[in-house]
Amino acid sequence: MKAALATAYGSPDVIRIAEVPMPSPKKNELLIRIHASAVHAADWRLRRANPWFVRLIFGLFKPRRPILGVVFAGEVVETGAAVTKHKKGDRLFGWTSVMKLGGHAEYIVLPENGAFARMPVMMSYTDAAAIPFGFGTAMCFLRKAKVGAGNRMLIYGASGAVGSAAVQLAKHLGAEVTGVCSTRNVELVRSLGALHVLDYTKDDLSAYSDQFGVVFETVGKLPFKQCLGLVRSGGTLVLGSDLPADMLKRAFSGKGDKKVKVFAGTAGGSAADMQHFAELWERKQIRPVIDSTYPLERIAEAHARAESGRKVGNVVVTIL
Repeated sequence: MKAALATAYGSPDVIRIAEVPMPSPKKNELLIRIHASAVHAADWRLRRANPWFVRLIFGLFKPRRPILGVVFAGEVVETGAAVTKHKKGDRLFGWTSVMKLGGHAEYIVLPENGAFARMPVMMSYTDAAAIPFGFGTAMCFLRKAKVGAGNRMLIYGASGAVGSAAVQLAKHLGAEVTGVCSTRNVELVRSLGALHVLDYTKDDLSAYSDQFGVVFETVGKLPFKQCLGLVRSGGTLVLGSDLPADMLKRAFSGKGDKKVKVFAGTAGGSAADMQHFAELWERKQIRPVIDSTYPLERIAEAHARAESGRKVGNVVVTIL
């Protein structure tokens, strides 16, 4: 089968397409033909070994798991002897898991109880691949922050994969959402459900000090002290892209006299979440935002786009 391999750490140029052995499912596993995946921050950060501790987990000098890809959308082509939950022909979408990876290939083997669910009949593989990372990450952090009806919430990076999902889910949960994005994405963010939209190239965020019960910084670009200044005392700050170095800086800088809960770290999804997103999609209450689509053969370009800082929503890779 064909797969995109990152056999060294570095720029998108380290990725090459190669033939690798076809995996075989064990008794409780599924063999899935992948039709689409996506390139997200988890993928390009692993490829770059950014942050440095990635090497301690995934390989000191080169990746132990060269096939990246934390999400997939595909069709079951074979089931293990003990599988009861899924059958051949089921169309599934969800996570491969950050530790397993493997989504940037024609086939993958996953345990039947993995973090995935059946796709709605009318959902395309492209849409399906654009849902798990953004919506799964956003939902994880929204739960931690206990976002619900009556919350006044600011989402910084509201046009990204996680940000665009967070705007939609927060609105669905009843929050009053203020999105922050660039000029060209203001109307998009408003169309996703943000009641107010701030343009970070024009609007002075300091004018909104102490106004939000929840601030969700999704892209790691707004300094900690600025984020903290936007949250009212007793509120919650969510740092969805916080890296270890950022956490150390934050620990030493402190929160001053402000009583604010701070959440950061990794996030993911579950089978129940994927089923929930499928139902919301069918009811037209969410929609994935897709920046661009690339065939597997051009996955290096997809990586470059994903880490460019200019993408809007998700970068999808089709595997036909």
